Amino acid sequence: MNKRERIESVFLYGVFICYILFLIKLLLLSRVSPMAMFNSQRTVNRSINLIPFYSIKEYIFSNSATIKRFAFSNVVGNIAIFIPLGTYLSLLKKNKRVINNLLFIFIVSLSIEIIQGLLGIGAADIDDIILNCLGGLIGILGYKFLLFILRNEKKVHGAITIISAIGLPVLLYLLFVARLRL
Repeated sequence: MNKRERIESVFLYGVFICYILFLIKLLLLSRVSPMAMFNSQRTVNRSINLIPFYSIKEYIFSNSATIKRFAFSNVVGNIAIFIPLGTYLSLLKKNKRVINNLLFIFIVSLSIEIIQGLLGIGAADIDDIILNCLGGLIGILGYKFLLFILRNEKKVHGAITIISAIGLPVLLYLLFVARLRL
C-alpha cells in the first residue's frame, strides 16, 4: 500500500467514524440529552411496534397531510441513513458477501431499536429495522454497481473517497452544529 492509498484509507475510516457518531447522535441522542436520559424524574414515553409493515400501512392509508409529511420523511430517512453503512461495510470489510453485511446491518438496527425501546427514546419499530436494512442493501448494491462499472476495486475506493469528501462537511455540520430535535 503506497502513501496515497494509506491516506485515502485513513480518511475513509475517519469519515466512517464521523458517520457512526452521527448515527448515535441522530438515533439515540437527538430527543433526550445524555444527562437527562438517566434522570429518574424524566417522563418516559415508550412506543413499540412489533407488527411488520403496520406503521408503513398506517402512513399510506392516513388522510392527514401532517402524517403524510412525517411518514415520507420517516420512511425515506430510515432508508437514507443506512445507505452509507452498507457502502462502507462493503468497502472496508474484507468479507464482502452481501448476506454477511446485511446481517450486520440488521444487528445494528435491531440493537438501536432495542435501546430506543428500553430507554424510552424515540419509537422502537420493526418497520424501522426493515427500512434500515433496505437502506443498507441499497448501499451494498450501490457499491457492487460501482464495482461492476469501474471494474477495479481501487477505482471504486477512489470514487467513494471523493463522494465521502463531498459529504464530509454536511456530516460534520449535522454532527456538531445541527440540534437534530426530531
